[in-house]
Amino acid sequence: MENGLPAAEVTFRTPAAAEAIRQMRAAYPDLLIGAGTVLNREQVDAAVAAGADFIVSPGFNPTTVQYCLVKDVTIIPGVNNPSLVEQAMEMGLRHLKFFPAEQSGGTAMLKALGAVYPVRFMPTGGVTPANLKEYLGLNAVIACGGTWMVPAKLIDEGSRWEELAALVREAVAAL
Repeated sequence: MENGLPAAEVTFRTPAAAEAIRQMRAAYPDLLIGAGTVLNREQVDAAVAAGADFIVSPGFNPTTVQYCLVKDVTIIPGVNNPSLVEQAMEMGLRHLKFFPAEQSGGTAMLKALGAVYPVRFMPTGGVTPANLKEYLGLNAVIACGGTWMVPAKLIDEGSRWEELAALVREAVAAL
């Protein structure tokens, strides 16, 4: 937030995810926090209890999507082909993650999907500073996700916060 990005996604690839969300929520109550790589109901419950505003999953799991819908929790499931888009639409979803973006055809695939379906996409997976503007220039794209802003090496070293901040500012400037 201090560097112009009012949203963050914390992935459930580590047991520390829920605690990280909890601490972020306490420190930044206005931050829009997503819980990512959510694969099941238990992770949905942990994310919501920790303070996540929405759920992001890498794939389209109808069981997890239905669980979120019943609990009135916003979910953005991953899709990468027309059949999955249609399944998501059947469940009333209009915001979908496009993953893995580059490996699934990138902007060309999003142009094709966006021409046919009344949904908006959040591409992740291969989005970089070099292609960010191209993705964001598509009408079907509502947001992009990218790990280039938070390289594990800089976080693990713990004292390189200014370098992380610079990467976030660079991404925001690209918008």
